[in-house]
Amino acid sequence: MSDLDAGRRAPDFDLEGDDGGRIRLSSFRGRPVVIYVFSEAGSPTCTDEAIGFSERIADFEKLGVTVIGLSPDSPSVLAKFRKKKALAGLLAADPDHRMVEPYGLWVEKTLFGRTYMGVERNTFLIGADGRIVQRWRKVRLKGHVDAVLEAAAKLVR
Repeated sequence: MSDLDAGRRAPDFDLEGDDGGRIRLSSFRGRPVVIYVFSEAGSPTCTDEAIGFSERIADFEKLGVTVIGLSPDSPSVLAKFRKKKALAGLLAADPDHRMVEPYGLWVEKTLFGRTYMGVERNTFLIGADGRIVQRWRKVRLKGHVDAVLEAAAKLVR
């Protein structure tokens, strides 16, 4: 079991949102939170993921679940991304890797034989008590948002 599997306390973070406000995980204590971590605003897969969660925000909100999209992009890049794609939900910027490193998501990747450091796409469902309920690693998009919504619904029942 890795340090951040189900049952473990999710490390707190305090990041700037795309709107200039602060997004601190501990401020949501008492309600479930979904954090979907993506590598780059505007890339095709990351865009599809953000749109998928955005389209279901009302369903998450009906359950009392906060949804946070998080990437290593700057707040200004995320603000442009939100506007261009008409995204709903919170977007948190982590250009200094204050969340992705403690969560173990800043990893070595390979693309076309080139090795580089980047974000591993993960989604976390965190309970009202601040503990990780479920973690999806190396997310594939087909059916992902529905699976997270279903897990969130089971959590709040």
